[in-house]
Amino acid sequence: MAIDGKILARAKTALEEKRRENDDLYERRLKIACDKAPRLRIIDDEIRVTMAQLISAALSAGADGIIEEIRLKNLELQEERRSEIIRAGFPPDYLEDDYMCHKCNDTGYVRSSMCDCLNELYLNEQRKSLSSLLRLGGETFDNFDLTYYSEEPAPETGISPRRTMEIIYETCVEYARKFSVKSMNLFFNGAPGLGKTFLSACIARVVAENGYSVVYDMASDIFSVFEDAKFARTEDQEEVRAEIKRYMECDLLIIDDLGTEMTTSFTVSALFEIVNTRLRTGKKTLVSSNMTLNELRRRYSEQIMSRLEGEYQVLTFRGEDIRKLRNRI
Repeated sequence: MAIDGKILARAKTALEEKRRENDDLYERRLKIACDKAPRLRIIDDEIRVTMAQLISAALSAGADGIIEEIRLKNLELQEERRSEIIRAGFPPDYLEDDYMCHKCNDTGYVRSSMCDCLNELYLNEQRKSLSSLLRLGGETFDNFDLTYYSEEPAPETGISPRRTMEIIYETCVEYARKFSVKSMNLFFNGAPGLGKTFLSACIARVVAENGYSVVYDMASDIFSVFEDAKFARTEDQEEVRAEIKRYMECDLLIIDDLGTEMTTSFTVSALFEIVNTRLRTGKKTLVSSNMTLNELRRRYSEQIMSRLEGEYQVLTFRGEDIRKLRNRI
């Protein structure tokens, strides 16, 4: 699974904040305890001295006897400290400088692997990132309402919009729950207001919850980043390159509303770079558009369309605009 560097940086910041809060809690407890037992400060200073002496002695040859002497002194101080804490009316472990996570000692990593505590913060940050982008709030498969789609067979297909959308819905649920590096790419197309963005968001949430990196953005915003990379000032280049790296390397990239951007030779080139690079590297992409395949074919290059039609599963949404139907109720 790919790690989104931008999201990981936020997760590390959150971990650091938790560490600071934990340190602050310890300092508050220490002050309270020392107010009742002033000798604790002196003992703590003496314990730190013995620890420094142990390190120094360990680096010296033939210091085994000195090391043992320092170790015994340290143990005496630890016991005296414990007695002072109890005498002051606190539990023995009141001033234990305890880690929040004993697997990684609050570093976020166990050897070279991300610890569960940092991974949980990473997932939380990814949820927040998706929520701020989607701005809808209720994008879950359970909230997708098929009753908005007519059961009357469509003249052009002989299949009702509801049946078509049942198949698309089931495909999306299966896709999200079983997402992996072997999953297909998806291409949603159809008129506005048929649920493309909603189901894209549902997929994004489930895939992200399963630990994969997901980047969800409007096509116009993605192309703006690529344009920024071309014209950005030197001091902004690193940030722009990092954003493009997110688009290229995330496990699932969702490009919403393709076709709403101003189409130029530059945007066509950028779209080809995204589609082709992600196909070549095995990264999965979901593209949605309000345009028909013929409309898209007139707007984009044959190289792009051959990839969208040949390497993506095309799901054509049918029915009436749900937003308009809701306004009639």
